[in-house]
Amino acid sequence: MRLHAAVLALAATVAPVAAVFEDDAYHIDFHHALVGIPKRASTFFQKPYAGSKASLLYSLSANHTLGAINPKDGALVWRQVPPSGLPSATKSSLRAGEDQDTVVSAVGDRITAWSAADGRLVWEHRVPGAIVEDLEILEQEDGITNAEAKDAIILLSGATSVVQRLDGKTGRVKWTYTDSSGDTPSQVSSSPTTIFYVSLHTPLLGGWTKLKITALSPITGRSIEHVTLNSEVDSSDDIIFAGANTAAPLLAWTDKSKKTLKVNIIGTKGVSSFDVPSTEPVTKVVLHAPNRVNSLSHVLVEYQTETGHSAVVYHVDLMKSTISKAYDLPYLSGKGTFTTSTADANVYFTRVTENEITLVSSASHGVLGRWPVQSSPQLAGSYPVHGVAEVAAKDNTASAVRCAVIFSNGEFALVRNGELVWTRPEYLSGAVSAVWTELPETEALAAELQVESHQNVVAAYIHRVRRHVRDLEYFPAWLQSLPQRLLGNLGSKKDDATIEDIQHDTFGYHKLAVLATDTGRLVALDVGAKGKVMWNVDLSKLAPGVHFSRPALRSFPGYVEIKDKNMPGTLYVNATTGNSLTLTDMTLEPHVPVDGKNLIVFDLVDGDLQGFLGVKAGPGPMGLGEPVWTFTPPDHERIVTYTARPTDDPVASIGVVLGDRRVLYKYLNPNLVLVTTALDAARRISIYLLDSASGQLLYAVSHDGVDTSRPLPSTITENWFSYSFTRIASPNAQSRGYELVVGDLFESAIPDDRGPLGPSSNSSSILPVKGDSAKPHVLTQSYHITEEISHMTVTRTKQGITSRELLVTLPSSHSIYGIPRMVIDPRRPVGRDPTANEQAEGLSRYMPAILFDPKWSLNHKYEVFGIQDVITTPSGLESTSLVLAYGFDVFGTRVSPSFAFDSLGKGFNKVQMLLTVAGLFVGVLFVAPLVSRKQINSLWAVAS
Repeated sequence: MRLHAAVLALAATVAPVAAVFEDDAYHIDFHHALVGIPKRASTFFQKPYAGSKASLLYSLSANHTLGAINPKDGALVWRQVPPSGLPSATKSSLRAGEDQDTVVSAVGDRITAWSAADGRLVWEHRVPGAIVEDLEILEQEDGITNAEAKDAIILLSGATSVVQRLDGKTGRVKWTYTDSSGDTPSQVSSSPTTIFYVSLHTPLLGGWTKLKITALSPITGRSIEHVTLNSEVDSSDDIIFAGANTAAPLLAWTDKSKKTLKVNIIGTKGVSSFDVPSTEPVTKVVLHAPNRVNSLSHVLVEYQTETGHSAVVYHVDLMKSTISKAYDLPYLSGKGTFTTSTADANVYFTRVTENEITLVSSASHGVLGRWPVQSSPQLAGSYPVHGVAEVAAKDNTASAVRCAVIFSNGEFALVRNGELVWTRPEYLSGAVSAVWTELPETEALAAELQVESHQNVVAAYIHRVRRHVRDLEYFPAWLQSLPQRLLGNLGSKKDDATIEDIQHDTFGYHKLAVLATDTGRLVALDVGAKGKVMWNVDLSKLAPGVHFSRPALRSFPGYVEIKDKNMPGTLYVNATTGNSLTLTDMTLEPHVPVDGKNLIVFDLVDGDLQGFLGVKAGPGPMGLGEPVWTFTPPDHERIVTYTARPTDDPVASIGVVLGDRRVLYKYLNPNLVLVTTALDAARRISIYLLDSASGQLLYAVSHDGVDTSRPLPSTITENWFSYSFTRIASPNAQSRGYELVVGDLFESAIPDDRGPLGPSSNSSSILPVKGDSAKPHVLTQSYHITEEISHMTVTRTKQGITSRELLVTLPSSHSIYGIPRMVIDPRRPVGRDPTANEQAEGLSRYMPAILFDPKWSLNHKYEVFGIQDVITTPSGLESTSLVLAYGFDVFGTRVSPSFAFDSLGKGFNKVQMLLTVAGLFVGVLFVAPLVSRKQINSLWAVAS
C-alpha cells in the first residue's frame, strides 16, 4: 500500500514533459506514409528533370493522392493530398511530358502542375462548376517537339463541353473550344499536327450511340473536321483505350459480348475489327501502347478471363493507315498483367504473373528475358493486377527489368529481375475502424485465471498445478532463448516479433491492432515491431457476396467481431491468424467466454438516443428489448456525436489531494455518456452529460456562434471530459476561432464531503437520487487554441496511476499532439497567482490561450494525413500507453505522460553496471581479509 502511494505521488508531481524524446524518435514509433491504390493510367516511371540519371515512380491513387516514390527503396519522396470532402466518384488523372521537370494532375475542377523533383506547386488552373474528363500533354506542335514547358490539353464537362489549351509555364488559357452539340465528352488526344476531341453522339431519331471525333487546330483551337464512327457503345466506360501514342493515336472499343475488338487510327475513318480469343469468355480487355513521340507504333491487347490471360500484339502502318496482327502471346492459366516500356524507339512488353516475369520485344515474339518471381509472405496468395516497368535491353537481350506492380491484396511492390525489392501496404490508406487485441498467450492466461477465480480453493489449486505442468513443455525452448535474450538486453537490442512466432514481450509493447478498410480488407499490425503487418485478409472471401463499405469492429478475447451495413449477420475472425470462425468453433475453444452480463447499451434511433437492457458479450448477436430510456434533444437539435466513458477505465485515486491535505472526491460514474447536439439555424451546440444506466441528465451547457459544419470532437474519461468547436461571428464570416473546453466532475464542491450519497451504504444507478443535490459538481474552463481539432482521445494505462494526457489531432498541421493534463486542469486559479498550497498541487495561473508546444508533438517530423481516429491501450508498464492513429495514414507510437518511471532508459549502460557490480564484488573479496586482519590487530593492541 505504501509503495502504491509512493508511485502515485511520484506520478502526480512530475512536470509536463516532451511527448517524444530525441533519441526515441524513429525508434519507438512508426509511420506508414501512404499514397493509396495506384490508378493504371496514372502510374509511370519518369525522370524528375531532363538531366537526371535516375527515374522516380509517380502515381495518382484512386483516392486522388499524388506521390513520388523512390524506386530504390520504396520511400516516399513527396506527395500531395487532395482537399477533404471530395466525392468518391470524382475523376482524376496524371500526365507528364517527356524531358519535363513538372507533372500535371487533374482532380475534379482543378488542374495543377507540380515540380517533379520536390512536389512544389508550379501553377494551378481551376474551372468552378466543371469536371476535368481528360488531360493530355501536347508533346509536339506542327511536328516539332516543344523544347520548353509543354502545354496541357484538358477536356471539361459541365453546362457545355469545353477543350482548353493551358500554357505549360503559367497554366494560362491559350484558347478554348466549346462544343454546344450536346454530345457527351469522353477523351482528348493528339498527333504531331492535330488535337482530337472524342465524344459520344446519340442520333436524334435514336439508335446506337456513335463515336464522334472532332479535329482541332493546336494553334487556334478551331474545328478542322468531324468524323463519326459507327460503334455500339453506351458510355465512355465502353472505350478501352484512347490516345497515348502521339505518333499514331488510337481509339479502341469492343462490342457488348466482348467477342470483337475494333480499333481506329484517330484522324481516319477506317475501323479495323479483330476477333477476340475464344478460349474462355473474356471478362476484361486492356490495350497497352507506348506514349513516347519516337516509339514504334506497336500495341498489345490484353485479354483476361476468369482463370487466365493472353495477349495479341498489333503493328500500325502509318503510311497505309492500317493495323495488322503481329503475333500472339500464349494463354496462361492464372492471373497476370502486362506492362509497356520504351528504350529509344524500341517497344518492350513485360508479362508479370504470380510465378514469373517474361520480357518480349514488340517486333518479335522471341523471349528476351525470363525471371522466376521469388515467393514472399507479403505477396502470398495474391496476383498482379496492373503495373509499369522499366527495361534495360541491348542487342535483343535484356539485362534487367524492374516492375512496379499493384497486387490483388493491396500491396504495391517493386520486383527487379524476379526479386522483391520493396512493398508498400497501400491497402491501409482507407482504414475506417480499428481495435486492440491481445496476443495469444496473454488471452489464454487471462482466461485460465478467470476460470480459477470462479472455482473453489481446492479446484482452483488443482487447475493451477495442471496449468504449470502444461507450461513445462515450453521450458526447453525458454532455456534455449535465454542466452540470446540476455545478450540482447545487454546490447539494448530487442528483436521484433515475426509472423511465425507472435509472442508477448516483457514490457507489453507487442500488441496487435486490427484495422478494417473501406475496400473490405482486415489487417493486423504489430505496433511493437514498427507496424509490421502480421496478416492481411479479404473480407469478401470470408463472406462471399458481401460488399464491405465501412466495417465496424469489436474485440473479444481471441477473436474480432465484424459488422457492416451491407452484411445482414455478423462475421467472426481469429485475432491472431485472420481465419474466420463459427459460433461452434468459438464455443469449443476454452479461452473464449460465451457468457455475458446484463448491461445498458445505447444507440441512435430516429434521431433520439435510446438505452436498451441487452446482453453484450460473447458470440452471437446482441439481444435488444424495449428501450429503458430515451433522450430527445430539445428545440429540434440534432445529435452530432455521443461518447461514452470506456468500460475499462481504471482509476488509481478516488479523490484529488489538495495542498492542505484535504480531498476533493471525484465523481466516478462508470455509466457516463457525453452527447453533443447542434442547432444549425441558430449556430448553437449543446453538451449533455447523461447517466446511461438511467438516462438521467446530469449536466448541460450551450455555446452560441458555432460553425456546426466543422468537427465537434469530444472525449470522457475518469472524472473529466473535454470537447472542442469552431467559433464564427456570422455565417459568412471569414475569421474564426477555435476553443477547447475541459470539465471536471466532483461529488461535492466542498473538500472532504462525499455529497448526498456519502453516508449511504449502497445506491442504484437504475433508480438514482432525484434532485440537483445528487448531480455532480462540474467545474469547467475554456481555452483558445490556434488550430482546429478533428479528433481527441485520452491515454490509458493498466492501473490508472499515470497522469492522463489529452491526445488531439490537428489536421491543418498534419500532427497529433499530447496535451498534459496539468495544462488543461480547470482548477487553475483565474486572475491571480496560485497560493502555496495550489503550487504544491502543481497548479499554475490560468491562461486563456493554449499554444501547442512543439515538445507535445507525437509525430515530430512525420506528417500524418487524413487521420480518422486515434485509439490507445495500456502497455505492460504502468507509465506507458500505446497509441495508434489511422485513416489515410497509419501512425503508431508509445507515450509516457509522467516519464518512464518504471523502466530504465535506452541510454542506460547495462554492461557498465555489471562491470561495476563485478568490480565491487572483487573488491570486497580482497578488502574483507584486510579489514578483518586490521580489526584483530587493533584488538591485540588494546589488550597489550
